[in-house]
Amino acid sequence: MSETPAPVTEALARYGRALSYETIPEAARDVARHCVLDFLGCALAGAREELSEIVVREVATPEASAQATLIGRSARATAATAALFNGAAGHALDYDDTAAAMGGHPSVAVLPAVFAAAEVTGASGRDFLTALVAGFEVQARIGRLLGGGHYAAGFHNTGTVGTFGAAAACAHLFGLDETGWRHALGLAGTQAAGLKSGFGTMAKPLHAGRAASAGFVAASLARGGFTANPSILEVPQGFHATHAGQTPTLEALAAETDRFHTPDTLFKYHAACYLTHSTIETIGRFRAEAGLDPEKIEAIEVRVHPGLFGVCHIPEPTTGLEGKFSLRVTAALAALGRATEAPETFCEATMSDPVVVAMRDRVTVIGDESTPAATHAHVSVRHASGVLEEAFDSGRPERDLARQGERLSAKFERLSVPAIGEAASGALRDGVRSLEGQARTADLLTTTTPSH
Repeated sequence: MSETPAPVTEALARYGRALSYETIPEAARDVARHCVLDFLGCALAGAREELSEIVVREVATPEASAQATLIGRSARATAATAALFNGAAGHALDYDDTAAAMGGHPSVAVLPAVFAAAEVTGASGRDFLTALVAGFEVQARIGRLLGGGHYAAGFHNTGTVGTFGAAAACAHLFGLDETGWRHALGLAGTQAAGLKSGFGTMAKPLHAGRAASAGFVAASLARGGFTANPSILEVPQGFHATHAGQTPTLEALAAETDRFHTPDTLFKYHAACYLTHSTIETIGRFRAEAGLDPEKIEAIEVRVHPGLFGVCHIPEPTTGLEGKFSLRVTAALAALGRATEAPETFCEATMSDPVVVAMRDRVTVIGDESTPAATHAHVSVRHASGVLEEAFDSGRPERDLARQGERLSAKFERLSVPAIGEAASGALRDGVRSLEGQARTADLLTTTTPSH
């Protein structure tokens, strides 16, 4: 007789359900607020992208519902569609946060779902933040249990693991009992989807939107008594068996329960795939500290783990979306001093700019199995007077949270002011900073509606 799989789904449900505001460390609360601010800025800027326009036209408008807010738009939609739109808009520019534990982008999967749940329930800021952290922590643990093989096989963790995070956050905000939690996770697992082959297209932001929407729907259905397999993670032909080829264990889960992963969230300060950031940052330092003259650059060599080749090594991108996933182009932009922090830099005109193309063609990307992490890059720039060389890893979380807050506030202002104006941007920023004092989290979203 085969052994009964360890009840990992049950243990995760108990863990997430037991989280309370008081048990969340201050650093995790601070970073959670940073996540909210960063997500709102990214969603406001992404709300006018073509893919967002399509979602409004083809999905939201036919619903003729006023139930929930579409960030950065005057239109409204059902809560499930709002989660879809807000997740896709938040990821449209690929400028949102990321997390090593879950192996993807945590906020764009969870926050749109918990915002939708907050609009439905009228939840307070304190309850909202607690649910958000619960979602983050559950999805981090599932990501860690899956391991790197899930992503290497071609799955996009933002869409797959993120669906569990969204369901967990909503289950917490809805106050589901343990059975409801397990069914919510079961419904999340059977809906979770997202393939890396969609990178560089509108499908990638859709992964985030679908994760948020599916997670919200999963928790909503479970609240109403809808059932699913309550052991979805560990059963034969369950999520781990089909998506990672292994069975998760309670021992592995127990190793994760003594720490919070939320403070390890990584934020983007360049509007491209996070795995290009070490290269951008390194070349940027060469320019700032060594006075690197782009006209004197003869060649640039970037050494990264070969696993990045299936993620961000589009050699000759033609669209802005493709450019975000091109180590060659992002290295070229950094060498030229182009504004990689500006989303508008990543457009077709930039990709075809003869100056950019000429610099891109001087960039060689080499796969090196000895590279210690996916976020690590070794950059060598050969120029007229010698060689500049440095290794850097952008995957180390910032521990100076005040400094992180300042950088994110500047980024938020840059993204939000063009969308809603300076006064509304300031009010929204202040509202997020005082999130736990908000009687109704949904009131924050009224500030995201453009006045023009």
